[in-house]
Amino acid sequence: MENPQDIFSSNGGCLIDIVIEKYLVESKESVSHVQLACSMQDCAFPLDGTELCIWNTEDPSHQLLILRGHHQPITAMAFGNKVNPLLICSASLDYVIMWNLEECREKVLQGLVPRGTVMGSLLGKVLCLQLSPDDHVVAVCAGNKIFMLDIETQAVQAKLHGHLGPVTAVEFCPWRAGILISVSEDRGFKVWDHCTGSLIYSSSVLSAYPLLSLFIDAESRQLVTGCADGQLWIFSLMDGHHYRRVARVDLRKKTETFSTRRVKSGLCSQPEESHLPSTSALGKGEQVEVTFPVLRLAPCDLSLIPNSACGCLSSENTQCVWIGSSVGLFVFNLANLEVEAALYYKDFQSLSILLAGSCALRNRTADRKALCLLASLFGGKIAVLEINPAALVRAQQCHSVGQSLSVPASFCVLPTSPLYLGIAKEKSTKAASQQRCGDGQWLACGLANHLSLVFDASLTGTPAVFSGHDGAVNAVCWSQDRRWLLSAAQDGTLRVWSARGAELALLLGKDMFSKPIQSAQFYYIDAFILLSSGPEFQLLKYHIDTCKDEIKRYKQKSKSKLICRLSMTGAVDMTSLSAVNDFYSHIVLTAGRNRTVEVFDLNAGCSAAVIAEAHSRPVHQICQNKGSSFTTQQPQAYNLFLTTAIGDGMRLWDLRTLRCERHFEGHPTRGYPCGIAFSPCGRFAACGAEDRHAYVYEMGSSTYSHRLAGHTDTVTGVAFNPSAPQHGAHLHTTELYKGRRAKCVLLPPASTGKHLEEKWDELCGAFRGRFKRRKPCLSYYGHSGTGERFPSQIY
Repeated sequence: MENPQDIFSSNGGCLIDIVIEKYLVESKESVSHVQLACSMQDCAFPLDGTELCIWNTEDPSHQLLILRGHHQPITAMAFGNKVNPLLICSASLDYVIMWNLEECREKVLQGLVPRGTVMGSLLGKVLCLQLSPDDHVVAVCAGNKIFMLDIETQAVQAKLHGHLGPVTAVEFCPWRAGILISVSEDRGFKVWDHCTGSLIYSSSVLSAYPLLSLFIDAESRQLVTGCADGQLWIFSLMDGHHYRRVARVDLRKKTETFSTRRVKSGLCSQPEESHLPSTSALGKGEQVEVTFPVLRLAPCDLSLIPNSACGCLSSENTQCVWIGSSVGLFVFNLANLEVEAALYYKDFQSLSILLAGSCALRNRTADRKALCLLASLFGGKIAVLEINPAALVRAQQCHSVGQSLSVPASFCVLPTSPLYLGIAKEKSTKAASQQRCGDGQWLACGLANHLSLVFDASLTGTPAVFSGHDGAVNAVCWSQDRRWLLSAAQDGTLRVWSARGAELALLLGKDMFSKPIQSAQFYYIDAFILLSSGPEFQLLKYHIDTCKDEIKRYKQKSKSKLICRLSMTGAVDMTSLSAVNDFYSHIVLTAGRNRTVEVFDLNAGCSAAVIAEAHSRPVHQICQNKGSSFTTQQPQAYNLFLTTAIGDGMRLWDLRTLRCERHFEGHPTRGYPCGIAFSPCGRFAACGAEDRHAYVYEMGSSTYSHRLAGHTDTVTGVAFNPSAPQHGAHLHTTELYKGRRAKCVLLPPASTGKHLEEKWDELCGAFRGRFKRRKPCLSYYGHSGTGERFPSQIY
């Protein structure tokens, strides 16, 4: 098992700085599975069953405020949202009582017995309490009913029926007055209008296990709920989204991935036995799977932490959530759906509780610490922990080894670099001097019937045919000057064609490559050809002779020369390759079958960084933000790139931090590699899906903004028109047919989402071609009136 010193001290962290047990008390009766409560300064828990205890973190005497009034064991409690007066509500089988803490403390100082206000009696076993944001209403979850009690009049405003099992958690919507959301052991959630007592929405059954916790994020307007088997379900609460599912997360798998990345990055030693997925059972060799029941969810705003303490966390990616489980606490990022930090109770010898039955969490803005109230799963121990989120995140975050990397070239080519041309060197290496243009006038498609076709972008007329391959075409790519079209196929050959006459200009044969070429493209403003074959990629310098000899026209005069070849770490086969050809860039991105993404710096001629466990399956496409001459982006925006894998959605990465900034998984891709694309403006990402739709995402949201219908089978490829960078742009797709045919659809620009979908429907049947392979490759091409060219390739 990992040594705690390895876990928390490898990156400058200290065990004492991360968590401190501030208070410990033992109750005669177990308080496991009781709803505990924390405010900014106070913690509330039941003691010996019927006594409500309040412990103030700023009281130097550490005296408990004991409130008596219940005759049955207390089962739930909750603080109000206002500071003055600070209210707390407690519930048992006999009463629901509201307490004013300021008045209770004054009566104790006067030697009097503090009394609360009875809100209701004999409502049943209460599992959850929640006060409204204005502290006017309290929601009491008793059995499968929710009682809405007016705090001032103690009257029942509404009684909400509909759940088939006990209600376990409830939350008020912060931005919509009168909206209440509840989860239950019936494994679904419901949305209510508690003012009228009506049901607005009822979800389907989400899991095989009861839902235990609930959290509403006001910034992203998302609903997060956790269940007993460690699954997290995230739904969108935005208007018009109809409570669509954003993501489903397995907490156990996420913690495994988090631990694996830390081991591969060298932040901790290789564990002898993993305490994440399993633990020892009865017999030798037998193991039992461990789950992480999501006992509590609470906000965790890492933007309050100084940037130096957050390591490589970007300022736009700091909205997280605390996950309280039986074995530890986790910081979970809602943008990239990754675990940012993990705190296991048993890694700290100073902690008295190693297995929790219930917990409560609260961030304190004054000292940027977090309070955690724990109750032991077995026994009556209750502990108050003070956690330093900055120290926790700093101790477990990977170093930002990619900060010196940049897609736009920031240095001149070194004489030792494979890119060194000797005579012709680039005059400028800044992003401002990029030569790009394109109006998407032509579209190239590689087919499984060994052909490559070039269509007019309007998809009218007869396409130009490029024939000569003996296998399915894997890749097509336009040159930056528009004169040449490159194609690579399963027959192990690479061909460069004249775009005007469809004539073969350069042929690279099978004997040059050990395995079929998976990816190929022009590189460094057409100075090189970059291709991947097996576990390596090759950089080729080429010369195309345009002189014609009618007598010896069979003899090829065009030549190529191998400049260098580089292999991935571990010598695994490459599944995808990407580099920018539209401006000078030294960066090449590769993906391997071991689920890693590796960054190569060709100026140095070596591997620069490795992203371990980039997806749960091998990445089948990398797509970079290459921009367009019709729009302007910040130079830093070109460091963003997308990756996708079967069954794991689409991820947005930043080369400078080598971190996943956002995860998109609202589109189904369970068994087929569907294509992705970056919009020319850099604001949108598009992808195909198996439900016969194309999806468009905005970069600042985890859920899709448009779901475009019209296809009759799997959408296999997408491409944006480089001449329409704003408001949706032109989007081109290819579709898989059961009859081994495909349809191409071109989408015109639109200023609104509704108009976007209307235009999609109008032009959805513009073209139907014959595709025999299951994944045709696309490449957009266009030119401007000035004669400048721009290619944009999509696989």
